[in-house]
Amino acid sequence: MKRYKILVADPISEKGIELLKAESSFDVEVKLGLKAEADFAAAATDASAIIVRSGVKVTAKVIEAAKDLRVVGRAGVGVDNIDIPAASKRGVVVMNTPAGNTISTAEQAFTLMMSLARKTPHAHASMVAGKFDRKSFSGTEVYGKTLTVLGMGRIGAEFAKRAKAFGMRVVAFDPYLSKSRAESLGVELVDDLDDAVQQADFITMHMPLTPETKHMINAERISKLKKGVRIINCARGGLIDDNALAAALESGQVGGAALDVYEVEPPPADYPLLKAPNTVFTPHLGASTEEAQENVGTEIAEAVRNHLLEGTIVNAVNMPNVDPKVLAEIGPFLKFGELLGRLTSQLAPQRANVVRINYCGKVGAIDTTLISRAVLKGYLERPVGADSVNYINAAGVAENLGLRFTESRLAEPTEFNDLIEIVTRNETETASISGTFFGGEARIVKVNGRRIDAAPQGTLLLIENQDQPGMIAAYSTILGKNKINIADMSLARDKQSATALTILTLDTMPAAEVIAELEKIPGIKRIHCIAVA
Repeated sequence: MKRYKILVADPISEKGIELLKAESSFDVEVKLGLKAEADFAAAATDASAIIVRSGVKVTAKVIEAAKDLRVVGRAGVGVDNIDIPAASKRGVVVMNTPAGNTISTAEQAFTLMMSLARKTPHAHASMVAGKFDRKSFSGTEVYGKTLTVLGMGRIGAEFAKRAKAFGMRVVAFDPYLSKSRAESLGVELVDDLDDAVQQADFITMHMPLTPETKHMINAERISKLKKGVRIINCARGGLIDDNALAAALESGQVGGAALDVYEVEPPPADYPLLKAPNTVFTPHLGASTEEAQENVGTEIAEAVRNHLLEGTIVNAVNMPNVDPKVLAEIGPFLKFGELLGRLTSQLAPQRANVVRINYCGKVGAIDTTLISRAVLKGYLERPVGADSVNYINAAGVAENLGLRFTESRLAEPTEFNDLIEIVTRNETETASISGTFFGGEARIVKVNGRRIDAAPQGTLLLIENQDQPGMIAAYSTILGKNKINIADMSLARDKQSATALTILTLDTMPAAEVIAELEKIPGIKRIHCIAVA
């Protein structure tokens, strides 16, 4: 009987450890404190599985040293401490537990809101200091107040349920949440971020950290908020500009802030918010409950056990659940489908509630289930974060957002041997993108029904404008002035509507100021800047 060594390099629940030790073919070694890469690599030499949380880093060197390594399990959501490309290159499955700490984090955020509203930590400190000062700690009720939830994923939805039970009016901002899902949650969906936060007495943040959400609470936005608003963040530290928040707390524009996460953890000694008034801090305790730790510990232990003994894959972040024969057949389409999904999410109309995938040609004759999941994974990475969606849970994540997914397959040949078309729509708008393979190379061949030819690489700038002379010269001049090189160009036009579509492949991403300048060109109708990577 083959034996498997399982190296547990971070603390997980005893129940999870016992579950692994119960298997006669497992040798379970719990070895903590492997901060040095060399020590970790030496300990992992004969490991078939490694289980971690966030305390250690599974680097390429560690993965390379573990010659028999088959799976890395992360007891939690984030996998930024695991070198996923190195694992994928070695054929090592990386699994996480994206749902294990949902309730724990929602409760932590709600606790922070109540502590902030009633000044509980400050009153406690005063009592411990020997005082009985009732006048200094007059708080505010949450009943009847307006709460704005930024991000209505699993945790945001759980927070909203609790807020409604406390009699709060709940406003939600989430560009990827459908109206039907908002109605089922009993929240008011607002399309504009500024409109959503300007209504708020309390703001709670539950969004992934992306280039679009970084410092979404900044000095300019804070200046537009209700005076005395209170802000809670248990999601990601980089969502808030700390210096701007500190200044707003000092001035009284923001009435209080409760934080469990920080842009740098632990915060440095000169962290600007530590001296700010009306603050509550906790050291990233969102998942720190007995139940959450037991949930993620047992969940990852079961996943690792089942993979080693049965070959099953659940919650994998780097590969689908598929046998080698099928993988050889659909492998190229998986990566391409994920890429098309990622592109579509940047092209889709706001608050799209339908995603449809149409397969034509030879690809329509095979089982496209995994390709569709790859498309969904790519599409959902922006709204929920790349760590929280994978091939296994993509359909469930889409359902939680109220996103209806359908697919069709047509085996008959079309103008292309193989074609994947992704269509997204809301109540009034539709957007689409189609891709195929030419000579084994992936190409984008249609955007919104118009024929083009572009390689999905670098940065794609989609410009829709009136079909009139001088347009190409106008936007090329602006790009050239800003030292942005055009690597490739594809043109299409619709004579009936007198509009033209240009796709430029750029070497660098244009700054927001450059996009704004392009949008001012007379005749420009719409611009999309899409990062392929």
